[in-house]
Amino acid sequence: MKPFARLVIPLLLLLLQSAPALTEAPATEAALQSAAAPAPAPAQPSSQTAFADLVEEFIEAFFRMNPTSATVAGFHQHDQRIEDFSRTGLQRQVNALKDFERRFLEVTPGPAAIEIADRGLAVSFIRASLLRLESARMWEKNPDDYSSLASNTIFVLISRNFASPEERLRSVIARERAIPRLLAQARANLKNPPRIHTETALLQLPGIIGFFQNDVPAAFASVQDPKLMAAFRRANRDVIDALQYYERFLRYLLPHSNGDFRIGAEQFRKKLLYEEMVDTPLDHLLTLAYEDLRRNQAAFAETARQLDPARTPAEVLDDMERDHPEAKELLAAVRGTLGGLREFVEMHHIVTLPSGRELRVEESPPFMRATSAASLDAPGAFERHVNQAFYHVALPDPKASPEEIESHMRSYSHVGLVGTSIHEAYPGHFTQYLWQDRAPSRLRLFLATDFSTLGFGFAWTNVEGWAHYTEQMMIDEGYGRRPEGNNEEFLNLRLSQLQDALLRNARFVVGIEMHTGKMTYEEGIEFFRREAYQPQVSADRETRRGTSDPTYLIYTLGKLEILELREDYRQQRGEKFTLQEFHDRFLGEGAVPIKVVRRALLGEDASATTPE
Repeated sequence: MKPFARLVIPLLLLLLQSAPALTEAPATEAALQSAAAPAPAPAQPSSQTAFADLVEEFIEAFFRMNPTSATVAGFHQHDQRIEDFSRTGLQRQVNALKDFERRFLEVTPGPAAIEIADRGLAVSFIRASLLRLESARMWEKNPDDYSSLASNTIFVLISRNFASPEERLRSVIARERAIPRLLAQARANLKNPPRIHTETALLQLPGIIGFFQNDVPAAFASVQDPKLMAAFRRANRDVIDALQYYERFLRYLLPHSNGDFRIGAEQFRKKLLYEEMVDTPLDHLLTLAYEDLRRNQAAFAETARQLDPARTPAEVLDDMERDHPEAKELLAAVRGTLGGLREFVEMHHIVTLPSGRELRVEESPPFMRATSAASLDAPGAFERHVNQAFYHVALPDPKASPEEIESHMRSYSHVGLVGTSIHEAYPGHFTQYLWQDRAPSRLRLFLATDFSTLGFGFAWTNVEGWAHYTEQMMIDEGYGRRPEGNNEEFLNLRLSQLQDALLRNARFVVGIEMHTGKMTYEEGIEFFRREAYQPQVSADRETRRGTSDPTYLIYTLGKLEILELREDYRQQRGEKFTLQEFHDRFLGEGAVPIKVVRRALLGEDASATTPE
């Protein structure tokens, strides 16, 4: 029996149990209307048009409540606004979301399978949002959410030329004027945060302050309007002052940060259910995680033995990681991986690559250096003014010691860069971006948005699962194998791929075990070192990440779901199966939970993903 397909629990039986209201005052009609565009009279339940209208109304309302996400998506109507984290504003969001949940449950979608599935997607997304606001309540627990939002809400305005510099600068000024209020709301909201979250915020703040001191002014050096620039300098100075005050506040708060970062088994279960439509019990997920970990450890040892039977796997890996470019050559080395990957994808019919989009390799902004070694920053699904994606790579801090630079660069071995570029570019995240416009519905365009600025992700088992799956799939399909028989390069690629897989395996285990109280923070660090062969610096960083990103199991969980779906689809298609057709159909369903993709590809009843 299939480990993921067999445990389908109707979502209606697992309705979100709300935490106490954020405010004592009852919601008013005026409050609800200020959170969303004025709503028309409820449509008739049987109207197909009513469902489409409700989807459109929800998209507008959600982006109005979350303007940074709107800019990320290319929905620029709210570029001069910022999120409201006052208690009134938070309660307003909860009221609006519950109203939309009720209306989606009452409306009848059209008869097409895509619309039936979309209703379930809308309800699941709303419940994920409510879980974040009412139960997880990270706005009370994580100081970094506020200061990182302050930088991200500006970064998304300066990272692309979707409008003139003058127009974007006006939006920057408007948002910067609201940032001191945002940080004041943070000081009012934070209640006994976990020490690890306060420490992380303090680690991030110097880079964030530097971003406003250096990067933001540099982005508008071409603007000649003296009045506009004077207004910008005042607003930018106020932001820097507010961030420096926030930093002093957090230093005061640090000794009093005694909260528990663990979310507990029940909230973990709901988070997976609403964000990923995964209803597999946690103990069974752990069994799957350990089974895959052991498979990958055995394959890692065997691959290392083939490379050099006289040395231990750790020694073989150490040699591979020492073979890396110089820091000044890193971006060129990354660019050098892309042509061969794209050519392999096309020649071996891996997946269709739609044209018309540009990919540029650039240095990660300094304020992102501490949290991301490499990432793809692509325009949102609603963006119509630019079509350029950035493959960001974090260069080492120029002020770092030679030892620190060497430690940083070991993450970018020549072999490892191939796996990173598979994940971020071909056929990973950039390929997902190439397919973005082909999403089969308006709601799925919306769901393609990166909601990480809100502190959660929807269907990341699809998004990150796909990118992680492609790392293994490309090696399985023979990338790097030489017909003349010298397979040292191929074996090194396999060893690097397995090392990345072991890291994701450890995230899977540590995320569940740590947040359900079965593993301490220190034991999490040791697990990464012992089971995934991570150095101390990486083990520390990965465990720290897990304290605020409990479901970072999505990489391995998504990969396993995709592999299972691929095999079931192969069995169903028989001789008609091709890898390219499977991949095209998978990406063609959009960034939705794999449960939804599964039902579409295998011809199963779409209503099973829709609450009754």
